[in-house]
Amino acid sequence: MVKAIQFHKAGRPSVIKWEDVKLGKPKKGQAQIRHTAIGLNYIDTYHRSGLYPLPMPSGLGTEGAGVVEAIGPGVKHVKPGDRVAYAGGVPGAYSEARNMDAGVLVKIPRGISDEAAAAMMLKGMTVEYLIRRTFPVKKGQTVLFHAAAGGVGLIAGQWLNALGVRAIGTAGSPAKVTLAKAHGYADVIDYNKKDFVKEVARLTKKEGVPVVFDSIGKSTWEGSLDCLQPRGYMVSFGNASGAVDSFAPGILAAKGSLFLTRPSLLAYNATRKELEASSKALFAMVKSGKIKIEINQTYALKDAKQAHLDLEARKTTGSTILIP
Repeated sequence: MVKAIQFHKAGRPSVIKWEDVKLGKPKKGQAQIRHTAIGLNYIDTYHRSGLYPLPMPSGLGTEGAGVVEAIGPGVKHVKPGDRVAYAGGVPGAYSEARNMDAGVLVKIPRGISDEAAAAMMLKGMTVEYLIRRTFPVKKGQTVLFHAAAGGVGLIAGQWLNALGVRAIGTAGSPAKVTLAKAHGYADVIDYNKKDFVKEVARLTKKEGVPVVFDSIGKSTWEGSLDCLQPRGYMVSFGNASGAVDSFAPGILAAKGSLFLTRPSLLAYNATRKELEASSKALFAMVKSGKIKIEINQTYALKDAKQAHLDLEARKTTGSTILIP
């Protein structure tokens, strides 16, 4: 038996339970991982709340790092004793140990700690696909990135800066504005004090930006569209403020023949080749020192309920990890 976070019905953080679960031997294509650190991500709250429904009962968490303890038949790219990390697959990372699809595991290179790996995999590979594949940014461009002081936002600011891209960020407090500016953003707008649409217009001399990366959702949807240049790209990759309401596609034409995409890490790293290329690019940026992973909150795994409360209250910055 091992301890794990489980929930038996969707809802508020109070549905989270700390329970004993049975752990058998890994099956074909699986590896057994003993977690050393687990990443906390906003998608975990979508699973828990039912926004992204899961079969019940269910585990939580899609990002973690640890040591391979056993492998099932057919697994060749990892072996017992390997330090590994992952992002994606079936939720269940909030556990002391688990059996899981070995196909999502990558080896952690020397020079990167388990804690950093658990904090960077989902967020870092999300940034990788957003700025290198969804909308391949170019040196000299100006982009808008919401939630600049969050885990994804802080990695994005550093990566964009390293590529010579001028990043405009948004954040919800003076402290978060300062934090984002320290991580590569040229300008950061406190959306509780200023209208971000007007500020983007001012900062771009009314030209707007070619792309908006928006993980906020409902509350920033309309404004994000209004920040775009004609034929600009609206990259909607999250719903922190709630899901976007239904809309008439004609609004995209009315606002300048805009493009809209709703990408996901699962779709962009659907093959082993894509996963390895994405993680390799991320590890290289971190090892080079161009990206520093900020772990600003650490909770005991059994305190995952409090971690969810703090995350949804926007009390967290940077990355958060859970320790078994």
